Amino acid sequence: MSEFLKGSAWFFLNFFGLYLGSFATTPGVTSLWYASLNQAPWTPPGFVFGLAWSTIMIAFSLYLYRLSLHQKNSKALMRWFPIAWLLNVAWNPVFFGLHQTLLGLLILIALLVTVTYMAKLFFKDQKAYTLLLAPYILWLIVAASLNAYIVLFNPA
Repeated sequence: MSEFLKGSAWFFLNFFGLYLGSFATTPGVTSLWYASLNQAPWTPPGFVFGLAWSTIMIAFSLYLYRLSLHQKNSKALMRWFPIAWLLNVAWNPVFFGLHQTLLGLLILIALLVTVTYMAKLFFKDQKAYTLLLAPYILWLIVAASLNAYIVLFNPA
């Protein structure tokens, strides 16, 4: 597979995941349900979420592309990427669609552990490119804190 196609495939997969998640998010942060929740004082305005996830997926796609250039990583990458992808896609319908805030928090924690593990697992080969995962990991920490606040400060 050419390098261009390989890079394009990672971008497609990641942004397709965001697209799938957006179905469950609509109307999302502007929904009556979400607006009625007690939210963390540090909750950013709604537009920040789209901007953050777009930035994260660009950086993550670049990271995955660089990682996929090393054949010896392919088995481990094909084991861990689908887990991260499924967890990322699953959060939106669980949180926004089903209003399962605790399960949403558990999904975010599992995603944070998965992405952090990938950073550790592939650090030897990726070195400085591992910094491309920093936006993802930081945002997952913020997202988990926002989700945890909702779990703790809203009646079940």
